[in-house]
Amino acid sequence: MFEAIDSPYLVPYDGTFRVGRAATAPPADYDLGKKAARRELEACVEQLRDQQRRLYAQNNWSMLLVFQAMDAAGKDGTIRHVLSGINPAGCQIYSFKQPSSMELDHDFLWRTTKSLPERGRIGVFNRSYYEEVLVVRVHPEYLKGQNLPLQPPFSELWRQRYESILDHEKHLARNGTVILKFWLNVSREEQKKRFLSRLDEPAKNWKFSTSDVRERGHWKDYMRAYEDAINATSRAWAPWYAIPADNKRYMRLTVARIVLAAFEKLQLAYPEVDTQTRARFDEMRALLENEK
Repeated sequence: MFEAIDSPYLVPYDGTFRVGRAATAPPADYDLGKKAARRELEACVEQLRDQQRRLYAQNNWSMLLVFQAMDAAGKDGTIRHVLSGINPAGCQIYSFKQPSSMELDHDFLWRTTKSLPERGRIGVFNRSYYEEVLVVRVHPEYLKGQNLPLQPPFSELWRQRYESILDHEKHLARNGTVILKFWLNVSREEQKKRFLSRLDEPAKNWKFSTSDVRERGHWKDYMRAYEDAINATSRAWAPWYAIPADNKRYMRLTVARIVLAAFEKLQLAYPEVDTQTRARFDEMRALLENEK
């Protein structure tokens, strides 16, 4: 199976990850200016464009990028900037919000499973099945709408869901899906600034939701839920990366570097043409050149 790309933001697999120690800002020695960062991101996007073509042509692997974060962390912007050069035919992006009545009539993995990327394609989940151990954990009253026949104590329920997620992701990895999971770690102070910006700028008013502010009151509960979920489900074949999100340029470039490194590790190549087929090509060339 594919194994994780090394990074200072790779979450270890031993349960020692602590949200309180995870960086929300770039390292102190980070000095890449705005123009230099933009040029490097553009270079990464160009290389990702080529890698996606190889992925599509080879048709053996698929890639799933999972983005989870608190509101205003920059999920949409990161997805847009990192995948801006990808052929839309080879990329599938899904945003998972409040589940529908049909989705609630299935198990919690159903609605995302049916949206998984095909071989040769990149799939992006803007939020995902992890909402079931994040938002639902912070608001367990949502479980009432799931019509579960048997509900164990909460601690056991979350453990069971972690187990289901682990089994699900390992099955995908065994069958050729490269899974990269990004937690965009924005600080509470930076989130406040971005919410105020949404209120102050008319062009951003549509992004603002009163429910987002109410959720800030549950910040500590969310951090505990993220810490437990990330520790329980970060594995070599489905790693979590805790990306500092207070600086958007740094966040986007860091994600792009990791995705590009994952592609390069696959050593993708265009399919080779065998001798018999190449001889047939020569026949077709002759026919085309001799057309009248």
